[in-house]
Amino acid sequence: MNQSLSDYYRVPEELFGCRITTPHGVSGDDGFFQFGASNICYGQCQSGTSPDVAGSGPFDALKNVRRDGAIIQLPFSFPKVIEDLRREHYQQKLMPGVETLATNEPVRKLYYLLRECLPVRARRSFQRFYFRDWKNLTFPAWPVDFTVDNLHERLLRLLMESSGVKKVPFIWFWPQGAPNCLIMTHDVETSAGRDLTFKLIDLDDSYGIRSSFQVIPEKRYEVPDDYVREIRSRGCEFNIHDLNHDGRLYRERREFLRRASRINGYVHRYNSRGFRSGAMYRNQDWYDVFEFSYDMSVPNVAHLEPMRGGCCTVMPYFIGKIVELPLTTAQDYSLFHILNDYSIDLWKQQLALLRARNGLMSFIAHPDYVMEKRARGVYESLLAFLRDMVARERIWAALPGELDQWWRARSQMKLVQNGGHWVIEGPQKEKARIAYATVEGDRLSYEIVGSPAHDGARS
Repeated sequence: MNQSLSDYYRVPEELFGCRITTPHGVSGDDGFFQFGASNICYGQCQSGTSPDVAGSGPFDALKNVRRDGAIIQLPFSFPKVIEDLRREHYQQKLMPGVETLATNEPVRKLYYLLRECLPVRARRSFQRFYFRDWKNLTFPAWPVDFTVDNLHERLLRLLMESSGVKKVPFIWFWPQGAPNCLIMTHDVETSAGRDLTFKLIDLDDSYGIRSSFQVIPEKRYEVPDDYVREIRSRGCEFNIHDLNHDGRLYRERREFLRRASRINGYVHRYNSRGFRSGAMYRNQDWYDVFEFSYDMSVPNVAHLEPMRGGCCTVMPYFIGKIVELPLTTAQDYSLFHILNDYSIDLWKQQLALLRARNGLMSFIAHPDYVMEKRARGVYESLLAFLRDMVARERIWAALPGELDQWWRARSQMKLVQNGGHWVIEGPQKEKARIAYATVEGDRLSYEIVGSPAHDGARS
C-alpha cells in the first residue's frame, strides 16, 4: 500500500487486494494538474501538467489511472506530490509581482531597517498595499485548504472501490475519539508583549484555555529566567520564536546554518521543544539541521502572510524528524490590522470548516496586539466561543507539546488482528480509538467505534 496513505490513516496494509504503483520514468516539468475535480496537485505527471493553477483543469490524472488485475497504476508519484504540496514546492509558481519585490533581499533588508522608525499607521498602510490582491489568489483555497486531505481520501476511496472493500478500519486522528484538536499559541513580539504575558495567561485561564508562548531569544528584549519559570509554573509552554525576528533567517544557506546553530543552542538552554519563525518565513527543505521537536511556522493557507503559499492540510505531518503543527486560522494581527475586522466571524467560519473535516484548530494571538481594549473584547468573544465549543463537542484542547507527543505515538501505532478483532498496538494505545471509513457519495464518512484500542466487533 502507498506509504503516504498508510502514514495518514494508519490503515492495515493487508486489507486490500490490490496495490498502488507509479510508472517508472515520470518526467517533465513540474506543474499543476488535478486528481479528480478541484483536487489540485503539483509536481510531475505522465498525463501532463500546466505551468499555472488556472490551466490545471484539462489535466485530470484520475482519468489516466490504469487498472491491471491487482495493480492500480497512477500517472504520478502520490507520495512525491503530497510532499511537494506540504513543503510548498509550488510556491515560486504563485508569486505575484509585489511579492517578488518584497522577497527581494535588499528590499526586505531596507524594510526591516526602517520598520522601527516607521509610524504604526504608515507600516500598516504599507502592509495593506502588499496584501491588496489576496482575494484574487485561487490556490491554496481560502479560508481553509483541504487539498492534501482530499487527495488521501480520494486514494483511499480508489483502493476501497477497486478491492470491493466497503468499510476500512483505521486509527483515529485524535486521542479518546475527540472530533478535533485545538491549540492556542502566543508569539511575543516586543518588550510590551513580554510584560503583558501574565495578564494574557490570566485571561486564557479564566476561559479554561492553556497556551504556549513563543519568545524571541536575542536583541528584541530581555528574557529573564524567572519569566521563563513563571510561564511554565502557570501550566503553559515556553518555545523559541526565531532568533531575533529580523526577517533574515532563511536569507542564504551559510547564514541560516549560523543562525540555526544559535537557535538550537536556545532550544537546549531553555529545554524547549517547539519553534516558530518570525513572520512565518520558512524553508522546510532546510529543517534537517534544527534540533527542536516540533515546528509551528507553516500556514495551511498563507494569503495574509508575507510569504504566500501554504501546506494545504489541516493535519500535523512530519518534516523529517520534526512534527509540523500547521496554522489553520487567521492570525489576530491579520484580522485586525490587514482586514480591519473586529469580529470573530472569520474565525467561526474557519472553525466550522475544520470541525466538518476533523482537522487541527490552531491559533496565534499576540499579547502585543490582543490586549489592546478593542482587540481584547474580540479575543474574549473568541475564548468564550472556544470554551463552549470544546465542552459541547468534547474537542481535545491541548498544548502544542502534547499534540507533538501524540502525533509521534500515533505514527508508531498499527492495527492488527487478535482473535478476530482489530486491536491497536504501540505507544499510548490506551488513548487511541479505532474508526471506520465508508464511502458515502463523493466523500468518505468516518465512524468511531469500540473501546480503547479495540473495535469490539469481528473483523
